[in-house]
Amino acid sequence: MRIAFLTAPEGVEQVELTEPWQAAVDAGHEPVLVSTKPGKIQAFNHLDKADTFPVQEVAGETSADSFDGLVLPGGVANPDFLRMDDKAVAFVRDFFAQGRPVAAICHASWTLIEADVVRDRVLTSWPSLRTDLRNAGATWVDEQVKVCDHGSNKLVTSRKPDDLKAFCETYLEVFEAETAA
Repeated sequence: MRIAFLTAPEGVEQVELTEPWQAAVDAGHEPVLVSTKPGKIQAFNHLDKADTFPVQEVAGETSADSFDGLVLPGGVANPDFLRMDDKAVAFVRDFFAQGRPVAAICHASWTLIEADVVRDRVLTSWPSLRTDLRNAGATWVDEQVKVCDHGSNKLVTSRKPDDLKAFCETYLEVFEAETAA
């Protein structure tokens, strides 16, 4: 299974990228780092610079149909940058249009809001996004991980780094089931 991990060039919370990525590798899948620009991305440990990672594909030059699923890591700045990039938003929207599974953690739901794909869905996120999600037509719940199968695809959401173990297990289970179907 080929899984896109979409991040901005700067601002992704490192652990929210590396743990789901490693979970995909450990399960025998191929994670692919997609960003809005070629080169490298700069990850962060909260507000401190962490490691850099090489971009493998660029939003606008690749498409959802070359992937089995999409993971949106969080961090405060990452989804804020992504939601301001038309090609990144279109890339996310295409996964929903094609019925492919999507997983988002922490602040990543901002990108989902911008893609206009949360209406009538039940999801979780970092608590400060609760009002934004409700205003976009979603139902927000305070749960470690939430799977919503409203519409043609499944959406897996989680609140924060402390939820990563459950997030990783759940998103892989959902993606594998969706790919097998």
